[in-house]
Amino acid sequence: MSVEVTTISVPGGRPAVVLAEYDSPGACMHAAEKLRDAGFTRFDAHTPFPVHGMDGAMGLPDSRLGWIVFGMGLTGLLSAIALITYCNGIDYALVVGGKPPISYPSYVPVCFELTVLFSAFGAVFGMLGMNRLPRHHHPVFESDRFRAFSDDKFFVSVECADPKYDTASTQALLEGTHPNHIEIIEDNES
Repeated sequence: MSVEVTTISVPGGRPAVVLAEYDSPGACMHAAEKLRDAGFTRFDAHTPFPVHGMDGAMGLPDSRLGWIVFGMGLTGLLSAIALITYCNGIDYALVVGGKPPISYPSYVPVCFELTVLFSAFGAVFGMLGMNRLPRHHHPVFESDRFRAFSDDKFFVSVECADPKYDTASTQALLEGTHPNHIEIIEDNES
């Protein structure tokens, strides 16, 4: 079975991404497994909904985001303890209602709030940084077919900057996964 291969050219461009289109999540996962087994590291799967097992099929390690959130939450907790201890016990030690200046039950609301606040900042900015977002331009955006990835199509994109990339062998590998269509997208910003 022959797969239609098209090239999206730009003036002065060179190949940046090879994009393969599939009809089902199983076919997309199979392609990701083939690329992983072939040693590719710079490829991605684009699906309209989360596909269970895709991380394993792509050979991705567990996310480090949880550690970032934990570290930021701990920083928020320690910051709250330091702030309250300094303000109530050192800088402005004032006895209110017979309580000592350093009264640990009064720490709870502020410690909780700063822990949650710092954790939320860690989650949002950690996720943006790890995903290299916002990214306003990517070569796959040049493909008209790629617009269907958020509707009902599944795509695997292989970056030409991957150390294992070779135009002919990568195209042959992707053709062996039986895609509907393959596009080679050029970019002049690569």
